[in-house]
Amino acid sequence: MTSTQSNPDPTQPYAGFEGSVGRIFSTSEPWWPQPPTAAEKAPNIIVMLADDLGFADLGCYGSEIDTPELDALAANGVRYTNFHVNPMCSPTRASMLTGLNHHLAGMGHVAHSDPGFPGYAHEIRDNAVTMAELYRDNGWASLMVGKWHLCKDANLSEAGPRHSWPLQKGFERYYGILDGFTNFHQPHRLYEDNHAINTDQYPDDYYFTDDLTDQAITMIDEVRSSHPTKPFFLYYAHGAVHAPLQAKPADMEKYRGMYDDGWDAIRQQRYERQLEIGVIPDDTVLPLRNTEERHAVSAWDDLTVVQQETFARYMEIFAGMVDSIDQSVGRLRAHLEAMGEWDNTIIVFTSDNGGSREGQDDGTSQYFRTLLLQARPAGLEDIDLDHSRLDIMGGPQTLPHYPMGWAMVSNTPLRMYKINTHQGGHQVPFIVHWPEGLATKGEIRTQYQHITDLLPTLAEMTGVDIPSAKDGQALPAPAGVSFADSLADGTAASTHPEQYYEMIGHRGFYREGWSAVTLRQPRTAFSEETWELHHLAEDPSESRDLADEHPEKLAELQDAFEEAAWANQVFPLDEGNSVKMIEKPPWDAHLACDTTLRPGMPTIERWRALQLIFSRDWAVDVDLSYETGDQGMLFAHGDQGGGYAMYIENGNLVFAFNGYGDMTVVEAGPVPPETTQVGLSMASAGEMRWNADISISGETVASAEGLPVLMAMAPFEGIDIGIDRRSPVSWVIYEKYGPFPYEGALYGVTYRPGELAADAGLRFLDFLKESGTKFE
Repeated sequence: MTSTQSNPDPTQPYAGFEGSVGRIFSTSEPWWPQPPTAAEKAPNIIVMLADDLGFADLGCYGSEIDTPELDALAANGVRYTNFHVNPMCSPTRASMLTGLNHHLAGMGHVAHSDPGFPGYAHEIRDNAVTMAELYRDNGWASLMVGKWHLCKDANLSEAGPRHSWPLQKGFERYYGILDGFTNFHQPHRLYEDNHAINTDQYPDDYYFTDDLTDQAITMIDEVRSSHPTKPFFLYYAHGAVHAPLQAKPADMEKYRGMYDDGWDAIRQQRYERQLEIGVIPDDTVLPLRNTEERHAVSAWDDLTVVQQETFARYMEIFAGMVDSIDQSVGRLRAHLEAMGEWDNTIIVFTSDNGGSREGQDDGTSQYFRTLLLQARPAGLEDIDLDHSRLDIMGGPQTLPHYPMGWAMVSNTPLRMYKINTHQGGHQVPFIVHWPEGLATKGEIRTQYQHITDLLPTLAEMTGVDIPSAKDGQALPAPAGVSFADSLADGTAASTHPEQYYEMIGHRGFYREGWSAVTLRQPRTAFSEETWELHHLAEDPSESRDLADEHPEKLAELQDAFEEAAWANQVFPLDEGNSVKMIEKPPWDAHLACDTTLRPGMPTIERWRALQLIFSRDWAVDVDLSYETGDQGMLFAHGDQGGGYAMYIENGNLVFAFNGYGDMTVVEAGPVPPETTQVGLSMASAGEMRWNADISISGETVASAEGLPVLMAMAPFEGIDIGIDRRSPVSWVIYEKYGPFPYEGALYGVTYRPGELAADAGLRFLDFLKESGTKFE
C-alpha cells in the first residue's frame, strides 16, 4: 500500500505530521509534559496523629509520663493550648484531611455503619480535596502509615470497592490498618498500598508502633534514594493509645507502681504541673470529679483493693503506650537528622479526640466485652477475671481498656471524655515544629483553633494553593482558615471564631469565648435536654454553668447550632436507639448465604465473615477425609478478644469457644478413621446466648449451652480454614503448635447462616419502624 502523504523535509521540524504527534514535534525543541514539582527547598511535612490521647497525657502538657521527644518539639517549636478537634476519631481524620466539618465531609460518626444519610456516609465525599491529593499534585511524595478508619466496614475486603482506601484518596504509599484499632502484638489485618498482607504468625517481639515507624523510615528512604530533592508529606496515624492497651514489657515495667495512688491524686498532680508550666490559665478551676449520669467516676479511696490493683495496671500499660509514641518521634528525628532533612521538616503533632471513656466504670481486660456492655448489658462484667490476668495484661493475650476515671485524668482539667461535646472530648495537645521556618521557640499559643484549620495553615506555610474545584465540580466551602500568623505572632487573633460540635446526639456550639453544650441521655426527648452555658474565656474547664444568668446568650448559641447543623448535614440526630448503627443497605443482605471456604484461602475479612454468624442461628459443615494421626485446625474465627475454633488434637475433635476471654473447651471425643464430615451447629437461645452442638458424621457427640453471642465487632479476625493465623482463638493451642495447620486431607468448610435471633438488632429496627418510636 502506498502512502499519499509526502515525506517531510528532513532538515525541517516535523510539520508534515498531523494530530498530537505532529503538534508535539512541530517545534524545533523537544517537549514533555511538566510533572508536578514543588518549589525549591520546599519543606517536608509530617503530620502525626495520636489516637485517644487526652489534653494532659504529654509531659509538656502536665503529664508524669516520660515524653522527652515531644517535649523537645514543644520547647523548640510552638505549643497550642486551645486547640480543638472533633470528639471522635473518624470525624477528626476526615476534617483534618479535607478542611471540612466532619458531617459535611461525610463522616458524622466512626466508620462502622451505613445508615444512608449524607452526613453519615462514612467515607469522604468525592468533591473534597484531601491533604494527600493537594501535596501529591504539587510535587510532594504522599505517604501514609497507620490507622485509616475512613471507609465503611462493608468495603474493607478484597472485593472492595476501594474508592475510599488511602491510595484512592491521594496517597501514593500506604501501610497500616483500615480499621479503627488492632492488636498491637498480633494485628488482625495489615494492608500495604491496595492489598491486605497475608501473615500466618508474627515474631514474638513484634509491636505495631515500631512496625509503623520502620515502614515510615523505609518510605522516606525510598523517596530520597530515588530523587535528591523531592519533598515528602507523611501522615503518621498512630494506633496508640486506642484500646486494646498493649505495650512492650520494658515500657510497662518503667511505670510499675506509678499509679498506685489512684486517679484522684494523679489528676491533682497533673493540674498543679499544668499551672506551673503555663498550659492552663492561673485561675483555672479543677472541676469536681465527674458525677453526671452514665459518666460518673468513683472516688479512688472507695474502690476495693482488687479494683485498685487492676485499674492501676491499666494505667501503667497506657503510660507505656504513650512512651512508645514518643519513641517513634525520636526514631524519626534521629533518622531525619542523619539525612540532613530535620531542620526543613514541618512536624505537626496532635490527637484525634480526648481520653476515651469506653472502658466504662471498671475497665476491662477484653475490649469487645466492654463495647457489648455499652450496647446491651448482659452480665459479662467480671472484675475478678480481669484481676486474675494482671501478669499477662499488656501482652497479646488480653485486650484491656482503662476505666473512665483514668480518662478523666487524661483530660485534666477538662470535663467529660471522647464522644462528649464538652471540652474534654475535643480539646487536645497541638505542637508545631520547623527549625528553618519558625523563629519562635518554646512559646505557648492560646488562640482558639480547630482541626479544620490545619489544611489551610499548612498550605500557607508551604506556598500551595488549595483548588476551588475537583474534576470540574466545585468544592464545598472550607470550614477552616489558616492560623499561620499566630505561629510567629502570639498576639495574632484566632481565625476560628465559632464552631459547632455534635456526636451521637451530644451537641455544642462555640462562639468567641462562649460555649453552649448538652450531655445527651439516650432515648430521651431532645426538646427536654438541658443546655449548659460556659464562658470559656474566663472558665476554660467549664466549672460554672451560666445558663440561668445569661439566657439570651444561651438562646443565641442554640440558634447558631441549629443553623450550623442544617448547613453541615448533621441531621438526623442520633436518638440513642441504635438505628444509625443497625440500619444498612439492603444489598449487604446477600452476603449471609451458604459459603464454602477452602484451605489455602487467605483469611476472610472480619466484617464479611461476621455476616455469616451475626445475631442468628448458624452451622458449619467440614468436609474431610480423616485418617489416624491427622491433626490440626479445621476452622477458626476470631482471636484472643473473642472467637471460636474446631480442631483435631491427638485423634480427638475439640471445639474451643473464646467468650471475650472466658474459654470454654468442649472435648467431642475420638474421630473414627475414614470420617468424612464433622459439624458445628449454633442456635440462638435468647438473652444473647448461643447453644452449640458438635457432630461427627451427622451425629451429635457433644454440646455446650449458654455461650455468649459474639458481637460488638467480635470476632475481630476473620475466618481461617485449616489454620488459625495471627492472634489465636486458643492461646493454649497456640503455645503448643503455633497456627496449628491441618496435616490431613481437608476439602472445604461450608458456613450455613440461619434465621435471625429473636433479639437481633435488625428485628429491633423493624419494631422501631412499626411503632414509629421517636424522640423530639
